Amino acid sequence: MKKLIGFKKTKIAVFISGTGTNLKNLIKFSKLKSYPFSVDLIISNTNKAEGLKYSKQYKIKKKIINYDKKIKSDNKILYILKQRRIKLICLAGFMKILSKNFIKKFKGKIINIHPSLLPKYKGLNTHFRAIKSGEKFAGCTVHYVTSKLDSGKIILQKKIKISKKDTAFSLAKKVLKKEHIIYPASIKKILN
Repeated sequence: MKKLIGFKKTKIAVFISGTGTNLKNLIKFSKLKSYPFSVDLIISNTNKAEGLKYSKQYKIKKKIINYDKKIKSDNKILYILKQRRIKLICLAGFMKILSKNFIKKFKGKIINIHPSLLPKYKGLNTHFRAIKSGEKFAGCTVHYVTSKLDSGKIILQKKIKISKKDTAFSLAKKVLKKEHIIYPASIKKILN
C-alpha cells in the first residue's frame, strides 16, 4: 500500500453567520483523502449561528467574535488565525464585511461563495433579483475576496436554469446544491 509521505492537509478556517450547510459540506470533503484541506477553525460573528453545532459534532475549535468594534475584532481574528496556522479563509454565509486591513493581511487567501453568477447580483437577495429581472439562468460563484464587495477574481462558477415555477426559495435550494459541489472543488483547485 502506497503511503502519502509528508502529506499534510492545509488548515482552513470557515467563517459563518447562519445554518452552516456549506461548512458541514466542507467538513465532509475534508475527510476525504483526495481533498488537500482540513477544517481547523470555525469563526462566527454570532453565537446564534446554527452551524456552530458542527464544532461540537466534529470536534473543531470555534470562536465567536463580537463585531461591535471592527478593528479590535479583526486583530483578535488575525491573532487566532496565526496561532492556529490557518492558510486559507473560506467565507460561507458570513454576514460581516471584513476590513481592508484584514483583507490586505490575508491577501489572496480569503475566498467566498456567492449565490449568483457574478458579476451579476452582488450583495443580498440574489435569487429574488434574478427572477424579478427575468433571468434565464442563476447559479453560484466562488471568488477571491477583495475590499470591493463580491468583486474578486472568479475561481469557479456553476450555472442552473431558472424554471417558470421557481420562487426565490426554490431557486435558493437548487443553487445551494451546486454550492456544495463547487466550494470544495474550488479549494482543491487553488491548493493543488
